[in-house]
Amino acid sequence: MESNLKRATVITVSDRSFAGEREDFSGPLAAELLGAAGWTAEVIVVPDDQTAISSLIVEVVEAGAQLVVTTGGTGVGPRDVTPEATASLLTLELPGVAEEIRRVGIASLPQAMLSRGVAGMRRGALVVNLAGSTGAVRDGVPVVISVAQHAVDQAAGGDH
Repeated sequence: MESNLKRATVITVSDRSFAGEREDFSGPLAAELLGAAGWTAEVIVVPDDQTAISSLIVEVVEAGAQLVVTTGGTGVGPRDVTPEATASLLTLELPGVAEEIRRVGIASLPQAMLSRGVAGMRRGALVVNLAGSTGAVRDGVPVVISVAQHAVDQAAGGDH
């Protein structure tokens, strides 16, 4: 039941990028890597605001995104609220995906274990949090790609 149309949205969570004070490098990189794997991907920048993040995830899934990858806001800083904004929306958690992203990231940078990113399904779409660095995106997107289509197909009732 594999679909030919693979629609993704990358959400960059960053107060500074949203305000135009810092260029977003992680979002475009994620979109580029997803594109190379056959996913069409747009990038949207949102501030570190739990309501804004949650609302945007809901909006893009309702608009047909099958995969949502967030970058940023997964750490331990006072404005890092992406996991909370995401977890409240998930109908099914997929902790193995988030654990693998951390495992792969730790091999490159021990601080990757501080990422609190979550992963799961919302209305048939896979939603995954990545840390906001280009390194985290380079490490994490291949993990996401390795399971994304299967997760989407399974959620739509596809066979194993």
